[in-house]
Amino acid sequence: MKQVRIADLKARLSEFLRSVQRGETLTVLDRNTPIARIVPIRESTALRVRKPASGTAAPKRVALPGPVPLTMDILDLLFEERQIHR
Repeated sequence: MKQVRIADLKARLSEFLRSVQRGETLTVLDRNTPIARIVPIRESTALRVRKPASGTAAPKRVALPGPVPLTMDILDLLFEERQIHR
């Protein structure tokens, strides 16, 4: 992995981008401290969006679960929490 300072990167950006395009990874340094990494794009890691399988329900038609039965009052919990933080 090659390391390059910000000033060098700015001065020779096209050259460094060509080396990344060939598969090399660059670490960008700011006063000898690594702050960024420039890596080549790998096609296999790209996000692919697929169409839904035939016969599946549309997202807006999916049934939502029913309400959860609670044994306590939500307002009491909210008031209690707000009193703690005062």
